[in-house]
Amino acid sequence: MEINISGHHLEVTDPIREYAQDKIGGLEKFDHDIVDIEIILSVDKTRQKAEAKVNVPHTTLFAEAVTEDIYSAIDELRNKLAEQIKKHKSKHQNPRDKRNEKLQHEIKENFDDELDD
Repeated sequence: MEINISGHHLEVTDPIREYAQDKIGGLEKFDHDIVDIEIILSVDKTRQKAEAKVNVPHTTLFAEAVTEDIYSAIDELRNKLAEQIKKHKSKHQNPRDKRNEKLQHEIKENFDDELDD
């Protein structure tokens, strides 16, 4: 999985880049089929915005978060993307597969554990 991070009216420093890669990179736990993620961080006066485009097989997911702190924007963005990936993955599972219940339970556990961090 490749993660591209760029800034708009913002210099993406190493600590911001590492924080975003750690948080967003954790999404691979929910779906190992993620092709790549493109993150754009921007600043407009007091608004800190984080947007991401996630390419997964069959679709592209998009989310954005606006807060007063870039780190909390990245956290909020990660939570929104995790929800979308979880929903996308559950839609593309075979409903006749008996492992579905186990997989959904594992996804929920991983998701709940990640949100607690």
